[in-house]
Amino acid sequence: MLDFITKAPLRRTVSAVVVAASMAGAAYAQDITLRYGHMNAPNSIAGMQADWLAEAIAERTDGAIEVQVFPSSQLGKLQELAEGVSTGTIALSHNTAGAIGSLHPPFAAFDTPYLYRDVDHLMKVVDTDSPVMQQLNEELIEAAGVRVLYAFYFGARNLTADRAIKTPADLEGVKIRSIPFPIYTAAVEGLGAVPVPIDWSEVPTALATGVVSGQENPVNVAVAHKLYEVQSHMMETRHIVAAEVVLINEDTWQGLSDEHKAALQAAAEEVRQKATEYVIASETEDKAKLEELGMTIIGPEDGLDVEAFRASVEERIDAEFGDQYGDFYEQVEAVE
Repeated sequence: MLDFITKAPLRRTVSAVVVAASMAGAAYAQDITLRYGHMNAPNSIAGMQADWLAEAIAERTDGAIEVQVFPSSQLGKLQELAEGVSTGTIALSHNTAGAIGSLHPPFAAFDTPYLYRDVDHLMKVVDTDSPVMQQLNEELIEAAGVRVLYAFYFGARNLTADRAIKTPADLEGVKIRSIPFPIYTAAVEGLGAVPVPIDWSEVPTALATGVVSGQENPVNVAVAHKLYEVQSHMMETRHIVAAEVVLINEDTWQGLSDEHKAALQAAAEEVRQKATEYVIASETEDKAKLEELGMTIIGPEDGLDVEAFRASVEERIDAEFGDQYGDFYEQVEAVE
């Protein structure tokens, strides 16, 4: 968790400088430049949607706002990107809900395994107009000076490994990379494995050298980052139906005119829908592509005991987060 008592003044100071510079640019050059940093490859879905957002904002503001996109962890690793948006050194970034939990812990609950009925349910919950997201967004702004601009469907997270896995017992003693935040560590433990927190920038090397035997991510990540070169099997556990969340620094947001805020919101809705539709359409295609590239896909029809994984993961999550997030889970369940 961040030390908000010491970091909050820094956040306001840095953001104020960024916004002041932007507004000065607007006064004299009629433009504003915003930096968007992220960890993904440019050809990944997450990377492409960042470029789509930059294009949509430029179009809807007639070029008055330029978004410069820095992919592949150029502006920092997972934690550093979240902190960068909070301090204002980066105007925009996207991240998992669990990682955003480093800024405001309750936000991580959005990435609870086996929480959503389906993709439609997920997208209703993470819509910025939903009561659940509105509350958490207000808390995030207060806690870290960061606002959710939009969230898009990022895919269902599946387990990959250098061997076939069909039950939680098959993962006993097996080291699996987890995103270095508590909700994901607990999820990997629930699957039956030994979680090893590793930043994404180090994962391909960790897999290739055997530091870990597997990882978990949506199929589009396995394709974009060529995980088929270092992993032989993918298990369709679909343990987290996940959204990727796009953040904007709050001081930067408040420094925009009402016209520009409306333009960003319109661009956000356009990209949210486009990215979600793209992910849904590509999941089947990406699965087939992985098979063509030599990965063995193991699903329920191949003996994967999804219910055993679900029961094991839910027991682990309830033990650590049930008391803390119980009310949140009830609110999510009530969303129709």
